[in-house]
Amino acid sequence: MSFPTHIVSAGGFVKDSKGNILLVKTRDGGWVYPGGQVEAGENLLDALIREIKEESGINVEVSHLVGVYSNTGTFKWYDGVTDVPTQVIFDFVCKPVGGELSVSEETTDSSWVAQDRVLDFITHPAIRSRYQAYLDFNGRVKYMEYVNYPTFTIKHQAGIT
Repeated sequence: MSFPTHIVSAGGFVKDSKGNILLVKTRDGGWVYPGGQVEAGENLLDALIREIKEESGINVEVSHLVGVYSNTGTFKWYDGVTDVPTQVIFDFVCKPVGGELSVSEETTDSSWVAQDRVLDFITHPAIRSRYQAYLDFNGRVKYMEYVNYPTFTIKHQAGIT
């Protein structure tokens, strides 16, 4: 018997007291809100806090869940060889509690961006869709299934109570 393999990730919408959103510029994918993969033995919230700190230098408290996403497309990683499996992603709202903007091995820039200008920075369609779900959040967690390759396609959407 073999078990399915999934990547579990978390993303954080970090909003400061002035209404700005934390964005990081990745080496591979342009501007995004911070987040990343959960490591073996790590829980989801600790992974999110770690990833935000690593990518941006900002310390956060996690507030609440706003979206759950399944990227069910399989494709080759940047190396052209490695198969990337289904990814399950949890997006949370976070509050900054310290730290200073910085960069990492994964990022080339980090910045606080006015909430109404964030979509001017983000070009990746899946990240844009997830950011829009954050903007539209009405207390119901959004679920979306999508594929990134060969083109971004939404396969299913729903609100979860």
